[in-house]
Amino acid sequence: MKNWNKKQISKETVKALCDTYGMEPLVASIMARRGITSGNDIQFFLETDKRFLHNPFEFTAMSDAVDRILQAQDEGEKVLIFGDRDVDGVTSTTVLYDALTALGIDTTWRLPSGNDAYGLNKAAIDDFAAAYGTLIITVDCGISNNKEIAYASSLGMDVLVLDHHTAPETLPSPAIIIDPKCADSGYPFADISGCAVAFKVAQALRFSKSELYKQEICLLSVRQEENRTDGACTIDCLKLENLVKTASLSETIVPGTKSITDTGLIPFLTGQQIFVWDGPRTEQLLSNLFGRGVEFNLLDIRPEVAKLIPAVLGMSLSRVKTLSKIARYNLDEATEIDGFYNIFVTFMEKQLLAQFPQHAEAEKRDLQLVALAALADIMPLVDENRIFLFHGIAAMNETTARPGLLELLSCQGLLSRRITSSDLSWNIVPVLNAAGRLGKPELAVELFLEKDVQKRDELARGILALNQQRKQLGSDAWGYAQEQAEKSLSEYGGNLCVVIDERINRGVSGIVASRLVQHYGVPSMAVTSVGELAIGSIRSCRGFDITVFLDSLGDIFENHGGHRFAGGFSLNKSRIDEFKALLKERAAAIILEDDSSERIDIDAELPVPYLSRVSEKTAKPEILSTVDRFEPYGEGNRELIFMTRRIKIQDAQIMGKTERQHLKLTFDCGAVKWPAMFWGEAERLHRDFDKGDTVDIVYTLGRNTFNGMETPQMILKDVRLTQ
Repeated sequence: MKNWNKKQISKETVKALCDTYGMEPLVASIMARRGITSGNDIQFFLETDKRFLHNPFEFTAMSDAVDRILQAQDEGEKVLIFGDRDVDGVTSTTVLYDALTALGIDTTWRLPSGNDAYGLNKAAIDDFAAAYGTLIITVDCGISNNKEIAYASSLGMDVLVLDHHTAPETLPSPAIIIDPKCADSGYPFADISGCAVAFKVAQALRFSKSELYKQEICLLSVRQEENRTDGACTIDCLKLENLVKTASLSETIVPGTKSITDTGLIPFLTGQQIFVWDGPRTEQLLSNLFGRGVEFNLLDIRPEVAKLIPAVLGMSLSRVKTLSKIARYNLDEATEIDGFYNIFVTFMEKQLLAQFPQHAEAEKRDLQLVALAALADIMPLVDENRIFLFHGIAAMNETTARPGLLELLSCQGLLSRRITSSDLSWNIVPVLNAAGRLGKPELAVELFLEKDVQKRDELARGILALNQQRKQLGSDAWGYAQEQAEKSLSEYGGNLCVVIDERINRGVSGIVASRLVQHYGVPSMAVTSVGELAIGSIRSCRGFDITVFLDSLGDIFENHGGHRFAGGFSLNKSRIDEFKALLKERAAAIILEDDSSERIDIDAELPVPYLSRVSEKTAKPEILSTVDRFEPYGEGNRELIFMTRRIKIQDAQIMGKTERQHLKLTFDCGAVKWPAMFWGEAERLHRDFDKGDTVDIVYTLGRNTFNGMETPQMILKDVRLTQ
């Protein structure tokens, strides 16, 4: 029997969320139940503006990376992009290739093909050297390629590493590294995809075309201390470079007590372009503090900002601060200078958009691929990943999908419906991955880069054919895996499932490992062989950290890497017995979190009348707007699960001709009759409940599309007779 778990939350917490962020009580209660209570987390569920994305120059090495690429542009160098064979690698390669070729840089790309190992390899370096190449940029790989990068350097090539995988203790050198998982990356969010890293570099390259690139700017504000009678004022200064905060200074001064040389203002402001808000008032306050003999070279930005944002005309900084959405979610930083910074950055971004409208179109194309990569690489759908997906999916729905993706969506019958993250995860990601799994990832990149519509259509259909082969290989491999899986569990203390079989095609080892996790509820690996190497994939569950585990196995691997949830490795086949012995030793020490497969965590309880409320605007049930608010769903943000008590089954039908038949129920909610699917549970009709019964249910809510018509639908998780 499944355990229905509805976490208790306090009314005070819900009220505070409603009052502070203007949420509806239902949304606030779901947030509280999910532990989303800090402004920094909440903002990514309530806001979709790209202004909430992190600045690419928060990567400490981003300016170095941009300068090296611009040098290649200036000197007519040849650049090689080396990516990975999966969706993240393919999209990363595409995004960066588009960005570099838009700059006129002589760019080629290469991915591991056939049975090539993961990561940069010596053959690719040698081939590029023979073509007189000078700059290699790795995407979605490279952070563990120490030997290869050192070799490229010995041939006179520079290497840029754009990766998102967990960094080893010893980083590759010499190389410029952009990886959010490096301890000194400077980036505030570690869990972005490799494609998102490539996108950040593309953003930075576009920004470099503006006059703002590497320009130092200082914002200055002076505010009177209202609670003091001595006329004290506080001067706040904030230095920016590439619109990122680099230094700050704050001094409170009583008029007549200090000369300007007694403060830190001169060394801080010397050589700076100084912007202020409300120039006349600022100059008057500075004159009161230091006398009229001290002159500041100030530029009043308020009139210029008001041209683009008319609402701020005549507003003080204290008023502007209260209007800042960003400050609303970061109350600890809601000072006047922070409000000034927020409005200044918004203004500058609007100016850049007007100056470079083509950049917005490029971002729209890029974000569709960033969205795919986040889903494919199982990135947690929190923080800026939510904004990536929102804009990526919106571009697919509201405008024409980018070349290549358009053809895939068409072949999969998704152009006539509202595309969701689930559609992409189930219908697009596996198809694209199939090309890499079967050793032909270049077809996926060609699909995205091909200019000819007919050729793109041929490529899309070719990739779909590979996906059919992948399905058959996966089915065969699962048969081999099941022969060993049960025995493996007992050998590894029930903590690990290990399948080693040469009959498993290398391209589906990850699929087999994932399916083993789903079937047995423990971390699992599938290992096959290619030549003299044993090559494996490992997948996680129940709090198991793959990178830590693989690192604990020492130097047995020829190569290994990945992130917390998924990884890969290779070792010499002669060491398989040693490998198995090590696994048994380490498996005994594995501590797994409790299996939650039988627990249903409920986000909110909805009374029957609530389900009958219909929006006047959409003529659809109101509850769907709450479901949409929490989109996109995926890793780290599962679908909302609701509970309703005392709901009547109006109708019940058994559907399907397979061994596990399904139930289609209709619930009577008054004004709205809710259709519901209960997958694989047909045997429960007449046994546990029947038509006309009153039941308690837990379920998710969504939409079913058929013949272009979209209707609301429940997907049942469990049903119980009302007691």
